[in-house]
Amino acid sequence: MATTIEELEARRQAARMGGGQKRIDAQHAKGRLTARERVSVLMDPDSFEEYDMFVEHNCADFGMDEQRIPGDGVVTGSGTINGRLVYIFAQDFTVFGGSLSERHAQKICKVMDMALKVGAPVIGLNDSGGARIQEGVASLGGYAEVFQRNVLASGVVPQISLIMGPCAGGAVYSPAMTDFIFMVKDSSYMFVTGPEVVKTVTNEVVTQEELGGAVTHTTKSGVADVAFENDIDALMATRQFFDFLPLSNRHDLPERPCHDPWDRHEDSLDTLVPPSAATPYDMHELIRKVADDGDFFELQPAHAANIIIGFARIEGRTVGVVANQPMVLAGCLDIASSKKGARFVRFCDAFDIPIVTFVDVPGFLPGVAQEHGGIIKNGAKLLFAYAEATVPKITVITRKAYGGAYDVMASKHLRGDLNYAWPTAEIAVMGAKGAVEIIFRGKTAKEIAEHTAEYEERFANPFVAASKGFIDDVIMPHSTRRRVAQGLRRLRDKELENPWKKHDNIPL
Repeated sequence: MATTIEELEARRQAARMGGGQKRIDAQHAKGRLTARERVSVLMDPDSFEEYDMFVEHNCADFGMDEQRIPGDGVVTGSGTINGRLVYIFAQDFTVFGGSLSERHAQKICKVMDMALKVGAPVIGLNDSGGARIQEGVASLGGYAEVFQRNVLASGVVPQISLIMGPCAGGAVYSPAMTDFIFMVKDSSYMFVTGPEVVKTVTNEVVTQEELGGAVTHTTKSGVADVAFENDIDALMATRQFFDFLPLSNRHDLPERPCHDPWDRHEDSLDTLVPPSAATPYDMHELIRKVADDGDFFELQPAHAANIIIGFARIEGRTVGVVANQPMVLAGCLDIASSKKGARFVRFCDAFDIPIVTFVDVPGFLPGVAQEHGGIIKNGAKLLFAYAEATVPKITVITRKAYGGAYDVMASKHLRGDLNYAWPTAEIAVMGAKGAVEIIFRGKTAKEIAEHTAEYEERFANPFVAASKGFIDDVIMPHSTRRRVAQGLRRLRDKELENPWKKHDNIPL
């Protein structure tokens, strides 16, 4: 027995060493942690239970039969984050460059299947050179098996991808189908084809960082949600972020003790909206003053910043926040912001997370580039997402709500449950000046000015919409947290079902 135990420990130690000390040192030299170090930072102490530690690849070609390393380049298992169950896989770059083999993929698929069975999130730590070339189509088949599970898990359990090294070729499509992607600056990158292929095919010269680095994907493409400075920051932020998410679509929202009074007044909000309709203000201030203890986890802060999305808590329970940002493009909706908002709204709806929407939107961004880029279909994505959502929806209009953008931003007509407006709200087809110039075309400047003042008096307030029941109440800004908290409490047992269908056909 003693000999057997010694052998077990020796085999475990060999698996823990991955590709060996030399490769571990090389990983550290790049400023990156190893797969097991990442797991230990992310998980609660002593909670991680590893599966398939002794799995090896089954490839005999190109001398691979002489290179067998236990674990085959990925660490898989389950554990807890702040006491809550999670399944995890972490690719080990020290073993064959973290490349995906048939057995490597089977290990990932096993933990994803288990997560689906029990209803727990899946977190993937990606650090891989891509498909293992020596295995050919078997490796590609492994990717497809993972993709299939990403699709089946979508909307059932939350899926989070951390890109902590290279992620190229077919490897990028698994993270792309997960709910959230976090990256590490100057250390991780994602692209379908690398710089050398790009140069060969299109003659464009570009670096890895410019093509698919963390900054590129969190600003230009919107592929990733947040870029962090290093591995530790990314992993600790993931622990914090994890607390906002339910375990699955059949679990209740997580709840944490809250000592921030639900009926707290914020008198500073009464002066948040500037006297001039053309003057911007920062919508983050409103969000943080409504949220418990000012805590707000923003997603995609550097991409399409004219709309703000993220998670907050009200009375200790998670809410999804969507808000126009007057500081950027005056809060107009455009292609990028519509897609950003729509995907977030659909995530919240899939996991029964209530949606709180703060509205200050002068309309959709005009322009040839927007029209040719498909603003019609892309704007419809956000409209579609809000309209199909059956979770509690509370909307607060702070200033402008003009034209079709008023409809799109969780209006009463899209089954908004509680729609409030501040006294500063203007709900109309368009701004006063533009409307008057159309209605009274050909009039003198003096007459236009008189009619503009008349139009403003009639429509530059929330009371016309309130008189039609489109606004449930006009509220004082300082009472916003109290009204939102009270509304969420009363909507907690809301029941609403869409007509039966196999699935919808959202405009893509």
